[in-house]
Amino acid sequence: MAAAAARPLVSVQPLENDMATDGASATNSVPQPAVMKAPIRPDLVKYVHGNISKNARQPYAVSKKAGHQTSAESWGTGRAVSRIPRVPGGGTHRAGQGAYGNMCRGGRMFAPTKIWRRWHRKIPVNQKRFAVASAIAASAVPALVMARGHRIESVPELPCVVSDSAEGIEKTSNAIKALKQIGAYPDAEKAKESHAIRAGKGKMRNRRYVSKKGPLIVYGTEGSKLVKAFRNIPGVEIAHVERLNLLKLAPGGHLGRFIIWTKSAFEKLDEIYGTFDKKSEQKKGYLLPRSKMVNADLARIINSDEVQSVVRPIKKEVKRAPMKKNPLKNLNVLLKLNPYAKTARRMALLAEAERVKSKKEKLAAKRTPITKEDASAIKAAGKSWYKTMISDSDYTEFENFTKWLGVSQ
Repeated sequence: MAAAAARPLVSVQPLENDMATDGASATNSVPQPAVMKAPIRPDLVKYVHGNISKNARQPYAVSKKAGHQTSAESWGTGRAVSRIPRVPGGGTHRAGQGAYGNMCRGGRMFAPTKIWRRWHRKIPVNQKRFAVASAIAASAVPALVMARGHRIESVPELPCVVSDSAEGIEKTSNAIKALKQIGAYPDAEKAKESHAIRAGKGKMRNRRYVSKKGPLIVYGTEGSKLVKAFRNIPGVEIAHVERLNLLKLAPGGHLGRFIIWTKSAFEKLDEIYGTFDKKSEQKKGYLLPRSKMVNADLARIINSDEVQSVVRPIKKEVKRAPMKKNPLKNLNVLLKLNPYAKTARRMALLAEAERVKSKKEKLAAKRTPITKEDASAIKAAGKSWYKTMISDSDYTEFENFTKWLGVSQ
C-alpha cells in the first residue's frame, strides 16, 4: 500500500491568477482516490510493460534471395578443396569463392529470419488494469519517484495536483512559469540537459537522440489547450486521464513516474478505477485489487500474541538420527551385534602368532649351518640306504639296469 494513503485529502496547488474557487484558497483540497492505495507490484508492471512494448514492433526479415543470387556449384571431391558450392568463372577474385553456406562471405545467414514470427503479445485486461493501478499508486510515493531519478525536492507534496486553470494555458512560456511555480521545472530541465546522441547503431536508424523523462501532465477535460502549451517542453509528456498508458506511467517498466494531475483529472480517478468496495463506472464490474497482506511486517504478525497463542510450542528437544557406524570397521559396534566376535578375534590372533612362531623356527633350522660330523653321518646313512635299496630290488637281474646302478656282477 502506498505510503501516501495515510492522508485522506490532497492539497490543490494554486497557480498565478487563480480565483479563490480554482485553488488559491488554502483550504482547497480533494479526497485521495482509492487507486492511490492499490498494491504496488513491480513484477507485474515489468511483465505487462514488456508485452505491451512488443505490440509496436514491425515485422522484419532478410530477403528470400539473399546469399543465393549466384549459380555456384560444388567442385566435388578429388580436387583437394572442400565440397562447398563455388562461384564459377574466372578473371575475378569472386570466381572460385565459396557461396550459399552461412560460413561463407556473401552467403546466406543460418535460419534466415521470417516475417511470420510471433511479434505481438496478448495481455489479459485485468493484468493491464492492475499494472496501471500499481503505476498510479507508485507515483504517490516520494521515495519511489526520487529513486527513479526525478527532481522533486521543491515539489510541495505528492501526488501533485494543480488547479484546473492549468488546462487553459495556451503559451509554452506560461507553461514553464506554471512548472516553476509548483517546483516541477528542475525535473524538466534535467530532461532537457540529458539530450544526447545515442550510443550504438540506433543513431543510424531514425532514433539518433536519447533523453531522460520529465514530468507527465495528466488532464481531465477533452480538448484542453494545455496540450499545445506543454508538448514543446523537452521531457514533458501529456496524457488524458481516461487514456492513461503504462508506457508513460512506468517508462522502461520502472515504477515512480513524476505525475502532475489537474484537479478535474484527479477527481475522475475514482469514477474510472472505482474503489475497493464500489465498482468502476467506466470499466464494467471492475474492482480495485486488494493487497494479500495489509501489514507487510511479517515478523510482527508471527510474534503477535494472537498468533503465538494458537501455534504449537517450540520443540526444545531435537531428536536427531544417530550416525550409523560400520561394524566391519568399528569394534564396539561389532561387539554389540556379535558378542562372540571378541573371542573369535582373540583366537585368530593367537593362531596367527603360533603360525608365525613355527615358521620362524623352521626357517631358523634350515638356515643354521651343520657340522662336519653331522654331514658325514648324513652321507653315510644315505649310502647305506642306497645299498639296501639295490639289494632289495629285482633290477639286478637285468644287464642294463646293473650298469646304470653301477653294480658289478
